[in-house]
Amino acid sequence: MFHWMEKNPFFFTVFLFVVIAYAGLVEILPNFAEQSRPVVGKTPYTVLQLAGKEVYVKENCMSCHSQMVRPFKNETDRYGMYSLSGEYAYDRPFLWGSKRTGPDLHRVGNYRSTDWHENHMKEPATIVPGSIMPKYPWLFTNNADLETAYAEAVTVKKVFSTPYTEAMLTINDENPQAGFDATKSVILEEAKLIAADMKDPEVKAAIAAGNVPEIVALIAYLNSLK
Repeated sequence: MFHWMEKNPFFFTVFLFVVIAYAGLVEILPNFAEQSRPVVGKTPYTVLQLAGKEVYVKENCMSCHSQMVRPFKNETDRYGMYSLSGEYAYDRPFLWGSKRTGPDLHRVGNYRSTDWHENHMKEPATIVPGSIMPKYPWLFTNNADLETAYAEAVTVKKVFSTPYTEAMLTINDENPQAGFDATKSVILEEAKLIAADMKDPEVKAAIAAGNVPEIVALIAYLNSLK
């Protein structure tokens, strides 16, 4: 057989490719699957955090900020431990980014507080002198899209078996509105904890009225990045 293939370079090349490809799959895929599993302690995004992630995408934050700390000393010294693949297990889509006009945000929850984010979104240059980041005043008046975030959580729970607990997410296939209403009470409790550390009176009034401003959802998402 091998003598025949030596006389037929084309078939020998095909055979060699198949062998190498098979060996590569056997070696790479199991390790990839293992490394892609959620790291210990990693939990799915809450519905409020998902709403904040949608704000992050809507405002195109990933155009100026990455979410991947590379394993280089200058990066780990500044941002903390380098990123692991298992930390992105519940990210759909990934928001790694490709440019750093601003700093990496994958560990921002470890060193920035709620009130810092509040003030930074209002007046970036006041908090970080020389910053070219624009102001985001509308985040304090626009309400977060909780319905879409809830629908996303329900979808990933059903399609990908994302481990949401009943305390985090209520699903009612017969009455979806009832499921959302039950989950909204959980969302509001989480939002109240965020708003308690904020000073903006309009935000506090909105939370008291049962609404969740986009800034609260965004801060909840940023605080989850650790």
